[in-house]
Amino acid sequence: MQVFGVTADGTQVEKLTLRAGDLTVSVLTWGAVLQSVRLDGVTHDLTLGSDTLSDYEGDLRYHGSVIAPVVNRLTDARANIAGIPHQFEANFNGRHCLHAGSAGTQLKVWRLSERSESSATLALDLPHGEGGFPGNRHVTARFDVTAPATLRLTITASTDAETLWNATNHSYWNLDGSADFSGHSLQVTANSYLPTTADFIPTGEIRPATGMFDFNKKTPVSPHHPDLDNFFCLSTSQQPIRDVMQLCGTSGVTMTVATTEPGVQLYDCRHDGFKGIAVEAQGWPDAPNHPGFPTIALAPGESRCQITEWRFNKAL
Repeated sequence: MQVFGVTADGTQVEKLTLRAGDLTVSVLTWGAVLQSVRLDGVTHDLTLGSDTLSDYEGDLRYHGSVIAPVVNRLTDARANIAGIPHQFEANFNGRHCLHAGSAGTQLKVWRLSERSESSATLALDLPHGEGGFPGNRHVTARFDVTAPATLRLTITASTDAETLWNATNHSYWNLDGSADFSGHSLQVTANSYLPTTADFIPTGEIRPATGMFDFNKKTPVSPHHPDLDNFFCLSTSQQPIRDVMQLCGTSGVTMTVATTEPGVQLYDCRHDGFKGIAVEAQGWPDAPNHPGFPTIALAPGESRCQITEWRFNKAL
């Protein structure tokens, strides 16, 4: 463990390095950020990150972080919880709530509760009413590295009042260490996806994943081919962990993603030169505002556990 930096308000942030087999990862107590992923025999980092804390407090606030209590967007920054209307921070286009606004876990210093050479558990308490979200909530994020080259993230949450909960890891991936993700291939086991409005809000339609959005077979991707900021539907509820997608680079590095979650949001990093692809395993976005979408409600006394696993391989 080493000091990574000090936040603008004077709080110290630590960097934790975990190792097992051929994989070395670094995690920050700021935002539970997955800051670095290195595979033996590969000279470049596989995820986009920074060595400067102020970057994560600024433009890189979503890079590698655990985003909660509600990732993605909430239409008009509103939703009903237990039948009661709630208002949240309208931090996207002055109208919608994105990634829980300034109350998001990506903007907080987590505390270290457990640590070993290959694992670390970070914890955070979210007070009732912060950002408009009810319930005193407790969340942990456990990172485990296992041989030969697997990273597992387990996020567990509980609350003392009914609330909304939809968390994710928001890492950006470029398996080639290149200027953008041109040359990568993508495969996603999804038969449908959610089209969006001009504000990237789901329209409510569940559309078959055909044409440019059919990734059931390994498909080359590049900037604008296609434009990606969409949720791909895997199921209507959490499932036992299963392989859901694969990303391959021209360098021979492959990343297989497994998750318990009912879908994955893919974003092409267009705001920053298409440097990588964000892979966000999560529940269905904006679910409270679409009656046909699976719920993201979390009840008091209920504990929600989600697991996402990344397995890396380098072709000889």
